[in-house]
Amino acid sequence: MNFEFSEEQLFIRDQARNFLSQECTPAAVRKILDSNDAFDRDLWQKIVGLGWTAMTIPESHGGLGLGYLELCVIAEELGRALAPVPFSSSVYLATEAIKSCGTPEQKAHYLPKLAAGELIGTLAHHEGLGAPAVNAQWRDGALSAHKLPVPDGDIADFAIISARDDSGRLGLYVAQLDVTGVARETLNSMDPTRSQARLILDNVAVQPLGDSAAGDDALAELLDRAAVLLAFEQIGGCQAAMDMGIAYTRQRYAFGRPIASFQAIKHKFADMFVALELARANAYYGACALAGDAPDLPLAAATARVSATDAFYQISKENIQAHGGMGFTWEFDCHLYYRRAQLLSGVIGTQPQWKDNIVQHLLQTA
Repeated sequence: MNFEFSEEQLFIRDQARNFLSQECTPAAVRKILDSNDAFDRDLWQKIVGLGWTAMTIPESHGGLGLGYLELCVIAEELGRALAPVPFSSSVYLATEAIKSCGTPEQKAHYLPKLAAGELIGTLAHHEGLGAPAVNAQWRDGALSAHKLPVPDGDIADFAIISARDDSGRLGLYVAQLDVTGVARETLNSMDPTRSQARLILDNVAVQPLGDSAAGDDALAELLDRAAVLLAFEQIGGCQAAMDMGIAYTRQRYAFGRPIASFQAIKHKFADMFVALELARANAYYGACALAGDAPDLPLAAATARVSATDAFYQISKENIQAHGGMGFTWEFDCHLYYRRAQLLSGVIGTQPQWKDNIVQHLLQTA
């Protein structure tokens, strides 16, 4: 496969990088980390003003009508900057769920408000791939559920919630989170710049997503699309962490020489580079499949997810090691990347689940 982004898409990427380099500095990320704020509201409003939340929403519903490739390059830059905003939960998950599965009435109600940043959404489905353990119950138009953790569940206006009906069929339901019967609790997490919450719903009136509550296939497709987009966030974080390590080792001297000249350090960064490029290749494969709605999207998404998660963990960890003892201190920014790598590794399913997914798809196509 020979795949590359177009000049227009690369221009969008470069403009996003320039914007975030000014508006989302490490100091801005640390401000959220050190405060009680769930996210950077000022940055979020600027992102909304740039139209990033509206990129894949059709123009008929107030969006820009662009494609997934444009969203992929934005995701990469948000990951590079460690942006402390609810972009992935609201755009990759909630918006995509409404756009692909919602009724005409649901699309007309939610999509313009999501595009304009008037609403923040999320997906409440912590059970991972295949959803064998979903025990939330929907009966007679009301839902009872205990979901933990839910990305940005403490700040979202609504959630797409996975639950089973009386017959045991899995479905997706739209729940407002500011109504009686909903309890929300902000959780302590590895990365406080991306909030996590516990959601408890006690017999809360909800809407089925779509005419008959989108089921297993719709949830699997939603997670596949999110896996590709999150993989781009992760490779953006990989690149930034590796660049940080390279810059430090070039200016850090030992025995009269920059430590970047030592063979052990060179090998460490060579391994980091190989991991990043493997993840990037798989993410590009996923982007190509996503943009073309290819039948191999499930395999491409799982491969991108696994390689990007492994790479981000490895590179963020080795960046700490490359900084020596200073890498473990609060003053250096190494821990910001390690925190984000750890948090993203479990947002839409664990590594073992995605690896099992790869095996299952390979067996089906063998």
